[in-house]
Amino acid sequence: MPKILVVDDEISIVKVIEQALVKEDMEVLYTTEGDHVMKLYQKNEPDLVILDLMLPKVDGFTLCREIREISDVPIIILSAKGDVVDKSVGFNLGADDYLTKPFSPQELVMRVKAVLRRFRGHRDNKEEAIILDQIKINKETRRAWVRGNEINLTPKEFDILYLLCSQPGRVFTREQMVINVWGDPYIDEANNIPVYIRKLRQKIELDAAKPKILETVWGVGYRTSQV
Repeated sequence: MPKILVVDDEISIVKVIEQALVKEDMEVLYTTEGDHVMKLYQKNEPDLVILDLMLPKVDGFTLCREIREISDVPIIILSAKGDVVDKSVGFNLGADDYLTKPFSPQELVMRVKAVLRRFRGHRDNKEEAIILDQIKINKETRRAWVRGNEINLTPKEFDILYLLCSQPGRVFTREQMVINVWGDPYIDEANNIPVYIRKLRQKIELDAAKPKILETVWGVGYRTSQV
């Protein structure tokens, strides 16, 4: 039974989420206080975190960063703020999905299931590691190395890097990347692909401003160098 940690300062919203997830045979833990989150997370080790941004004492952006520093657990941001700036910051901090209030409980359940399926499904995949000139990436263990050094990737960063490395030299459009990583229902996420690419470059390139591994093909998309 998946264990979901819900963090929102509006108890009415928490209860709506809890009801929707319990119907899907998920266990729900929750708190309305930002400063309780890390202790609750470390004690219970949930399978997924649903995290509001506007919280008392400790905001959701800070919590997202703190969780990501110790775990690759999937994180879904839930917020009344829907502008591009907030979404970009959230994805930069390692969030896996972003849902804006007001939201449909059914849509939230769909997204929770999709994120859990992607995250867990990779653990059962027995494909061998991909080895390029500077990168080794293992889909079974979800570990990646660059120039011999292991790097820490969020689940979404891993999926994007694996996709690009699986066919070096092939140019993937943003839409193709979303379909392969998120699935068709999430095609609107295409605008957030540059955020993930930028974050990946910071982790794998010697100079993120002059990328040699993750290349941009202007007006088309992205590819991994065959060198």
